[in-house]
Amino acid sequence: MTLIELKDISFAYPGQAPVLEGANLTLAAGQRLSLTGPNGAGKSTLLRITLGLQKPTSGTVSVFGRPRTQEADFHEVRRRVGLVFQDADDQLFCPTVAEDIAFGPLNLGKSRDEALAIVDRVLSDLELMHLKNRITHKLSGGEKRLVTLATVLAMEPEALLLDEPTNALDTKNEARLLEILKALPQAILLVSHSPAFRQALAPETLDLQDGKLLAV
Repeated sequence: MTLIELKDISFAYPGQAPVLEGANLTLAAGQRLSLTGPNGAGKSTLLRITLGLQKPTSGTVSVFGRPRTQEADFHEVRRRVGLVFQDADDQLFCPTVAEDIAFGPLNLGKSRDEALAIVDRVLSDLELMHLKNRITHKLSGGEKRLVTLATVLAMEPEALLLDEPTNALDTKNEARLLEILKALPQAILLVSHSPAFRQALAPETLDLQDGKLLAV
């Protein structure tokens, strides 16, 4: 089953040369796929286009078998596809870890008790229960990264888009993150500068060259 299909995607930032020129990508259920390419090639832009956070100048975005063109079309997509941002501080904004993780489920209409049960389950699954009541902005970079993943998993997404997930991680936390991600059932689209991390999690690779994605 195809979850995400991007066809002939082109995109340019105002006043700049196009970063994407006819890029094609398909992600199936359970598939693990890495995107590679030089800095500024458009890898993060592709992730944002998938979620409707940026609009391509041309091409089509289909997610869960439906074309997505208007802002309203992407509301469902953002509930069912989780994006882990490159910078954890862009994603964490509540005072405590528990509140940050509960935020998504509460927005989906869960009761407070249901949301708190999800918080406990996700933190237990990730072995992060010791962080539950911590002040978010006082966490280390590695702790923030793992909590960011917890906030996304609390939404029970069907696919994960990971934008440089090893940013700010030491060797120990990177190994822990890899262990967590490998055990998940979700399809994963990965952008990472770490060849070892890509090889371990998502060895199938598309390389972004001159605005197009080429199988490696």
